[in-house]
Parts: sequence; structure tokens; C-alpha cells
Amino acid sequence: MTIKSKLLKAIAWFTAFSCSGALVGLAGVYLYLSPSLPSVESLREVKLQTPLRIYSIDQKLIDQVGEKRRIPVTYDEIPQQYIDALLAAEDDQFYSHRGVSIKGLVRATSQLLMSGHIVSGGSTITMQVARNYFLNARQTFKRKFNEILLALRIERELSKQEILELYVNVIFLGNRAYGIQAASQVYYGKELSELSLSQLAMLAGLPKAPSTNNPITNPVRAKQRRDWILQRLADLDKIDSEELQFALTEPLSAQYHGASLELYAPYVGEMVRKDVIELFGTEATTAGYTVITTLQSQLQEAAQKAVIDGVIAYDKRHGYRGPERELEAVNPQEIPTDAPAAAEENLIIAADYEPWIAELKETAVYGNLIPAVVAEVEEKSFKAVLANGEQLEIPWENGLSAARRFITVNARTAPPRKASDVVKVGDLIRLREIEGVWYLSQIPDAQSALVSLRANDGAVLALTGGFDFQQSKFNRITQAERQPGSNFKPFIYARALERGMTAATLINDAPKVFDDANLEGIWRPKNSSGKFYGPMRMRRALTISQNMVAIRIMQELGIKDTVQSLARFGFNTDQFPNDLSLALGSYALPPIEIATAYAAFANGGYKITPYWIDHILDNEGNVVFQSRPKVACGLICERELASASESEAMFANNNPFLFQGDAFALSEETLLLLNLNTEINVSPAQRILEPDTVYIMDSMLKDVIRAGTGRRAAVLKRGDIAGKTGTTDGPADAWFSGYGGGVVTSAWLGFDDNRPIGDREYGGSAALPIWIDYMRIALDDQPEKHYPRPPGIVAVKINPSSGKRASPTDKTAIFELFSASNLPEEAEDDVLNPIIEETGSDDSLPTDLF
Repeated sequence: MTIKSKLLKAIAWFTAFSCSGALVGLAGVYLYLSPSLPSVESLREVKLQTPLRIYSIDQKLIDQVGEKRRIPVTYDEIPQQYIDALLAAEDDQFYSHRGVSIKGLVRATSQLLMSGHIVSGGSTITMQVARNYFLNARQTFKRKFNEILLALRIERELSKQEILELYVNVIFLGNRAYGIQAASQVYYGKELSELSLSQLAMLAGLPKAPSTNNPITNPVRAKQRRDWILQRLADLDKIDSEELQFALTEPLSAQYHGASLELYAPYVGEMVRKDVIELFGTEATTAGYTVITTLQSQLQEAAQKAVIDGVIAYDKRHGYRGPERELEAVNPQEIPTDAPAAAEENLIIAADYEPWIAELKETAVYGNLIPAVVAEVEEKSFKAVLANGEQLEIPWENGLSAARRFITVNARTAPPRKASDVVKVGDLIRLREIEGVWYLSQIPDAQSALVSLRANDGAVLALTGGFDFQQSKFNRITQAERQPGSNFKPFIYARALERGMTAATLINDAPKVFDDANLEGIWRPKNSSGKFYGPMRMRRALTISQNMVAIRIMQELGIKDTVQSLARFGFNTDQFPNDLSLALGSYALPPIEIATAYAAFANGGYKITPYWIDHILDNEGNVVFQSRPKVACGLICERELASASESEAMFANNNPFLFQGDAFALSEETLLLLNLNTEINVSPAQRILEPDTVYIMDSMLKDVIRAGTGRRAAVLKRGDIAGKTGTTDGPADAWFSGYGGGVVTSAWLGFDDNRPIGDREYGGSAALPIWIDYMRIALDDQPEKHYPRPPGIVAVKINPSSGKRASPTDKTAIFELFSASNLPEEAEDDVLNPIIEETGSDDSLPTDLF
């Protein structure tokens, strides 16, 4: 045997031995790693981390919660041009290999041998699917072997279409975008199907290096990558030369598009987020749930605007506090003297205003109040620079003339005489745009909040927890506890009617000193006006909000009885003060509890529970949660209940108006009659006030609007609105709670630190305008809603001074409403005015109730 033959034989044996050793090694690796590999079948059931989306009842996006933005797509929804571009960039052998590209692995191995470390992985799209779904991104040999084995297994069990669908939904493409649909929204603000070839190629270039090839932060590198992919498509005959040239010349159009929120309701968004986590756990924000809230977008927008307008109006009444900050002024000497006028202006913006613009870009916008810096001050105007470099001129009448300086909450300086009395160059101020016109403004120190409910079931129609969520995430509707003041009086009056008093009962409106240990000594309550009118009817006292009458009513009822009666409205009475100050709303409560309690006057006497989630869908569109509110449906429900009940066990104290209601569901016929969803098991709400009591209270609260502290609301020109103002000591809180058209709303204004809001501020001046602005929209085109007069209610003419029945000769006589079982005392005259018994609508009632 020749030396050459021996050498060839040795090489052959060595090759065979090496191959056998490699095969044995690979088999060993497979046997070692295979048992720990996950099942490919689990890919069919994989749940992608998809954000929680929150919508209004009319499908306006409120919020998108979760770190990852992802919008899954099916294979059929992927544009073919994107598939071609992706494969050209990442894996042009995708349809021919079995999960692993030998060519790619050889390239990666050679790079490893030459550099001594892993340079590229040679991964196919299938291998990337294995890594993204099952493994981590660490470049280790074990992970690479696992990746290869998983890729081979995936190719055996899944189709190419399924693999591509998995891939395009999981890849990270920068700017928190996971998957191509989310990237399409982030970079172009469009649906994937709306993108051009050039834009699709840009997205196809991102998986390799989402940061380096990012078209927003690195447009040059991104364009180079896009152009290379387009050329590859042409080389692979996926596009023709004309398409190539058109796509290459298309300018870069990528810019960041945040989540396209359609409705500003961040306080509700945060409430929902907490509720969903409580229902489904901490993973709920990435499980793809869709929450449909009860908010109505038009009403939410109206609430937001009403709160902002109301707080700014209050703030304006109390004076201009000056600039937020004072920046270094422009140095005109930096401008070349020989520069042309147009060039000079540009130099100012480029050089001198650059620090200002940088500062403005770092300054947050609150309540649509735009930060600006004063650049020039004239006699009766000034110019200001915005964050985008734009200059605006603010004339004298646009906020300057009215900018009297703040001294205290009760005092301002004299009106300014020139612009320099208000601003100077370098002042960082706030501007407000109203219908294209800019005005000088400022961020208010005060806060306000508003909540609006559907009176018959408690659905939250609108909720604004503060002036601006980014300024303060504290939700003053649900988290703040504020004294309601006179806003609380109607609940005391309702108990008085139940205990035998009437709207005509005389109560002495006179000063009184109380020596009560619970009040820490001597208490000298007074009326807010400082005036006392002696004996006055309860109706009149509530209309003009006399404190001493409310105190004496509660004293007559007894503190214990009064507190017990308040629990039915939903208040937690355990911590209520055991003293007469409660009659003046001394116990602090969140506004949502006040609005909920007022709903009983608005819906005919039923207890409702507020709710803001209508239903929740999982990522497959299945309903996983459905609110089932108890509904105040009046005699319709009570008649059905009476006919359905075979025993008195379902009633409280044998009184059908105090139905407990947990075990009773309304029929489909009744649900249709009430315009309610017949697929939801709805129960009737519990009655907490007798019909006679509710009817008279409603009449008294309407008088607050007609001729009392809430008469500003008469501007709405509706006969069904009713409510009550509230002002606390200081005064520190301003309230208005009221209802109409089946909508109940509470508005509050004050300072978070309980500072006084001003001696001349009341519920009727600070909170009521906010309520009016909102209700004007909420009740627009809505018919008036009047409850039928209960059979037990009668109208009787009385003497307004005595509260007794009037004689026919009494020219001062007025009508008053009474329960037939509790008529007023008779006057001394032998002949009395007749009792009017009406069972019709309010339209047939006497109109001189006062």
C-alpha cells in the first residue's frame, strides 16, 4: 500500500470518526436538551402581552394600559409586500429551509472562529420565533442549540403561515411597539394596510436593530437600511424598477404617534385599571382585556371643559399671581448690526430664544394652558415665544387689562395701566387659546371636580377628578373627603317630612348658643348671610339655606334618629359626629357619595350604587364581566314584584315600598319597557324614601332653582331641574348638587389644603356655574322628566306667615303640597279654602308654591 493510499485511508477513517463523534455529540446534546424543551403546541395557545384598552360606552378610546404596545394581526392581514420585504431582509430562504439555514450557521461559525466571540447568530425567522417565545436573548451556546432544536420542531408542527403570524406579532420594533400593527401606529399613525411600499420596507428593517435603524432617532441609518431592502426586493424580482425608483425617492415620514386616545378621562382610566387588577390580578394589564365604561364621550368632554372653565374663572376673580419663573432676558447685542431684518429675526429665534425654547419644551401643559416666555413688552401689549418658536402678540384686552395683582384671597391691587405693570421680558407665563384667540392666563391654585350619574341605576356618565390629571393624580371625586356644608341639608329635611313635619311647618330662624361638650365648648352657629328672619316655613328655609332652621330641625328629630336615617343613602354613619353640626354638613364626604345620595331625590326614592364599568371583554371578544346594577324603575317594578311574590318575606316591615330586592329579577317585558338590556339579569333597586316624601322634597329643591341660592341655574330654562348649594366655614368648599332629565350631578370647588376660597365665594358663585355649563350639554335635546304625583299628595292653600290653612279672604294665600294624612292646621276662620286633589303630572299643579 502506497503512502498516498495510507494517507487517504487515514483521512477517511478520521473523517468517519469525526462525523460519528459529531453525530454522537449532537445526539447527546439532543437527548440532554430535548426533555427540557417546551411543547410547540403551546404556541397555538400563546397569549401575547397585549395592553388593557379602556373605552367609553360609545367606543372612544380613553386609555391604553401596559408597557408594551401590541395589536395582534392574522396572517391574512399581513400585506404581501411586507412579507416580501421582511424575508428579503431577514430570511430569503424561509420557504425552502426546515427551520435552520446551514448557510447562515456556517457564516456565524466562521465569524466566531475569526473573532473569538459570537458576532451573529445565523438565525432564521423560525429560530427567532423559538427565541422570542421560549428563550432569552443571551448569546450562549446552550441557548443556540435549544433554538435550533426548537426551530426544527416548530417547522414539523406548524405551517409557514402560522410561523410568520407568530413572528410579526411578537417582534420588538422600537418605541415600545411589539408587532407590525403596533409599529405601524407608532411610526406612521396608520393601519398596516394603509402603508406604502417604502414604509413597509422601513418597518421590515427594524427587527435587526430597532434602535440603530430607528427612523425617528436615526433617520440616516434607517434610510440606508430601507433602501438596501428595496434593492433586495428588486434583485429578487419582487418589485419592478419603476416601483423601486418611486419607493427610493419617497421622503421619510416616520414620526412618533402616541396611543391615539380619543377621549380625555384619565381619572376614570385609573379607576378602571385598579378595578381590573382587583378582578383579574396583576397580569390583567397585559392580557388584552377591553373595558367598556359607562362614560358618554360628549358628556365627559363637557365635564372636563366645565371644570377647567370654572376653575380658571374663579382664579381670575382673585388676581394675577405673576410669572411661574423668571428667565434670563434676551441680549440684543448678540445680533449682528449688519444683519437684514428677516435674517435678524431668525437669529434672535435661533440664538437668543434657544434657551427659552429648551425651557418651554421641558414645561408641562396643564388644562390646555400653554407655557410661553415674554419676549417684548409694549405700552398696551406684549409678544411671547412658544415652545415651537412661534411668536404671538397679546393685546391689552386679552387678559392684560383685567390682570389685577393678587394680594390675598379677598384683595387685589388696582387695575394695571400698562403692560409692564403685569409682565416683563423673560417671564414664563401661561397663555390660553379660545376660538383661535390667545389670552394671558395662569395655572390656578384651586381645584375642582365633577361627577355625573344616571339617576335610575348609578352609571357614571362623566367624571373629572381635578383640573388636570398630569398636574395632580389625586381623584377628588372618590378620594377627597370634603365637608358638604348646606349640600347636606336635604337629607335632614327628608327625615323631618317622614317624622310629621311639612313644607309649611314653622321653624324659628333665630340665633342660639349651644354649650355642647361634643362641640368642644360653646358653639354659636349663624346663617351665611348673617341675617335672621324669625319663624319661617321649612320650604322657605331650604330655598334660601338658613342654617339655624336646619339645626333646629335636627334638634327636634334627635341626633340619634337623624344619623340612623342617613345610613340608607349609602353613607357610612359610624364616624358621623354626635352633635348638631351634622345638620350643616360638618362631616367630610367624597363627592361621589353626595351625588349617589341625591340620586334618591332624582329617581323617585331609590338607592342606587355608582358604577363605571359596563362590561369587560377578553382578548377573544368574550364577555368576562358584566355589571348588573339595581335599577330604580318605580311602580313598573313594584307591580311586577307584587304579582310575582307569594309571600311577604321579600318585603321589609310588610311595606312594598321598602323592597330588599336581591333575589328578584325583572322580566324581559319590563326590561324592554325600561329600555334596558334584556340579556342582563337586572334587579329592582331598594326604595329608601316614601313617594310622598320624595315628591315634596323634589318640589322644595326645585324652589332652590326658582327663587333661592341656585337661581342662576334658571338660565337652563327647564322646569325639572332641582338641587342645593353648599358652602362650608371659611368658606373652604363650594358645592352644587342637583338633577334633571334623569341625570344627577355634583360639582365641587376648593383648595386641596383647605385654604379659604374667599369671603365672597359661595356654592352658587363658584360651583354652580360649573354645574350649569355641564348640565347645559347633558340635558340638551332631552325632554323634561317629571315624576307622576303620588295619590297621597294634595295641594292646600295656606297662609305664608302661619303655615296654616288659609281662608278664602286671605289675599296672601299660597299653595303648598301635603301628604293627605298630614294636612296643615286649620285657621280660625269658619270657611277654609278647599283641598285640591290632583293625581296628574306636575303640569296641572298650582305654580305659586313658595
